[in-house]
Amino acid sequence: MIIQEVIDLIEDFAPTKYAESFDNVGLLVGNRSAEITGALITLDTLEATVDEAIAKNCNLIISFHPIIFSGLKKLTGSNYVERTVLKAIKNDIAIYAIHTALDNQHKGVNDIICEKLGLINREILIPRTDSIKKLTTFAPLEQADKIREALFNAGAGNIGNYDNCSFNINGKGSFKGNEASNPVIGKKGEIHYEDETQIGVTYAAHLESKILKALFSSHPYEEVAYEIHSLENKNQQLGMGMIGELENETDELNFLENLKQTFKSGCVRHSRFLNKPIKKVAVLGGSGAFAIDNAKAAGANIFITADLKYHDFYKAEQKLVLADIGHYESEQFTKNLLYSFLSKKISSFALILADTNTNPIHYL
Repeated sequence: MIIQEVIDLIEDFAPTKYAESFDNVGLLVGNRSAEITGALITLDTLEATVDEAIAKNCNLIISFHPIIFSGLKKLTGSNYVERTVLKAIKNDIAIYAIHTALDNQHKGVNDIICEKLGLINREILIPRTDSIKKLTTFAPLEQADKIREALFNAGAGNIGNYDNCSFNINGKGSFKGNEASNPVIGKKGEIHYEDETQIGVTYAAHLESKILKALFSSHPYEEVAYEIHSLENKNQQLGMGMIGELENETDELNFLENLKQTFKSGCVRHSRFLNKPIKKVAVLGGSGAFAIDNAKAAGANIFITADLKYHDFYKAEQKLVLADIGHYESEQFTKNLLYSFLSKKISSFALILADTNTNPIHYL
């Protein structure tokens, strides 16, 4: 396999279209046409990670965090980012980063946190509102079924637990081709009326090119009439954070002790106990202070995240408990998630979980 084939698999699972605008995801270093000798899966890419890739004959590093986050204006080896990139280039090692594209996936970073905590009835904490589009097109009655089927096969018409969803209105269309036209139905220079069906389907934004290709290849008209609109509907399968419930409620201290043990945290920083049972749990891997209000609005008893600042803890306002388990600790199982997904898709080269511990924080 070549690197691009692996990228296609990853982006089918977590499309970069849904990464946050501030992020830097995708292939950061390397030749996407190179044949793969092995892939090392890691949370972070550092010099030590590249050394491990070299030792294990891996010329692709699949990393959760991007080593290049802001623009590089020089490559002199003056800091850890430049040294890592230089070493990767010198050794023909490609680096791919997935980061918030996986954060936003329903079966991504936050789902695996919920799984480790045994949460049920899981839902996205902050559903995205910019990821659903609607296509409206017009087809001759006799061709409508063929066009709908092509759109469905391309991924259109999926709404939650339902597929093949569309709305159809029969009517009469009109058109007149000029001298340069080559109409399939009717004659150039003459106005023509045709019994048509208006077909409306929704689709995930990242599928747009595939949907349009299916439309154009299945439609009989020389010029296909269609409209595309972006919808503000909340996508319940995509977004930041997750909220779920414990099967059996527990007290705050017992929950935090179990949390610390499960995630092997050096310490768990938390806001004041409210002396209320823990039942509803919100999570957001990595830096999640921005979602405190969302966790409160969702009725969570506790919100688990990382990188909370001193004043962030005041935002609990005695409505929930805030728990900071550490950035690395909250995302440590991400590489296992990627390994599990890719190992079911790939058998032609070695997939290796990195042994290098990239956590920069240590505890006494």
